[in-house]
Amino acid sequence: MTDFVKIGNVKIRKTAVLAPMAGVADRAYRLMCRESGASYCVSEMVSAKGICYSDRKTAELCTITPDERPMGIQLFGSEPNFMAKAVKIVLHYEPDIIDINMGCPVPKVVGTGAGSALMKDAELAAEITESAVKAAGNVPVTVKIRSGWNSENINAVEFSQRLESAGAAAVTVHGRTRDQFYSGTADIDIIKEVKNAVKIPVIGSGDVTDLDSCNNMYEKTGCDLVMIGRGSYGNPFVFQQIDADFSGKEYTPPSVEMRMQTMLKHIRLIIKISGKSEELAMHEARKHAAWYMNGFYGSAKFRGRCYQLSSYAEAEKLAEEFIQLQLSRIHK
Repeated sequence: MTDFVKIGNVKIRKTAVLAPMAGVADRAYRLMCRESGASYCVSEMVSAKGICYSDRKTAELCTITPDERPMGIQLFGSEPNFMAKAVKIVLHYEPDIIDINMGCPVPKVVGTGAGSALMKDAELAAEITESAVKAAGNVPVTVKIRSGWNSENINAVEFSQRLESAGAAAVTVHGRTRDQFYSGTADIDIIKEVKNAVKIPVIGSGDVTDLDSCNNMYEKTGCDLVMIGRGSYGNPFVFQQIDADFSGKEYTPPSVEMRMQTMLKHIRLIIKISGKSEELAMHEARKHAAWYMNGFYGSAKFRGRCYQLSSYAEAEKLAEEFIQLQLSRIHK
């Protein structure tokens, strides 16, 4: 029987949750992962200031469909007043949770004083969190952070304590510094230290790609939930594997045919949800198609071809060729 974790008044199954990933985890992606067993998901990050100035993409980024729940909306920003206003605006979309990004390492976000730049200013981070909590009312506010700004400033423990005091209902800790971006190995010891230092739920993030690494994160850190990001690229099956194990069910890894069927389903969802022409939607689908082929014989050549796709029919043809190539290897 799978356990549950409560973040504020929101119950989340204690399996694995999907990370918010800008430019990747759009609605189609979230739906694929939720259907596969991800127990919670978060929107792509949305600019608090952009929302306050009626950013035309707000509705697209903040709308939540029933199949995505429980779901959070993630905001980023460096000014408490704008964060509070943005929270009140996104409440109209009825998010289950509001998440604040204090971990994004991308220069254009850090350059505005937001994302992981806030790891350098715990006082401002606490003010932003407190303003969001007050504006959110009964909706819990969580914060996503990194281990620190750089190797000389690993401050996730004290930082998390400040966020807890400011009213954060949970904290997600990615075990890398801002300087590391996504290179090297995530430090899960810092996640354990945070877990031991706060009373609110802690979500562990970094280098989780399968059942073993998920179990390792739970066991070594004592965290309340495990978050999967890049490990889900072209691999919603990772959530099936974890969900099956935690539920005491048998798991059968997907065949190459199933992988390609899932890829095509994902592409159909992208086309349907995007509201764009098939050709434009296929531009968004290309990277996802390529990811589904990772790790297979001859995949480099096929991934290259994925980036030329301009129609769904072409994707179907490519998937069939890919299946035949893999089967030919098996029967040799």
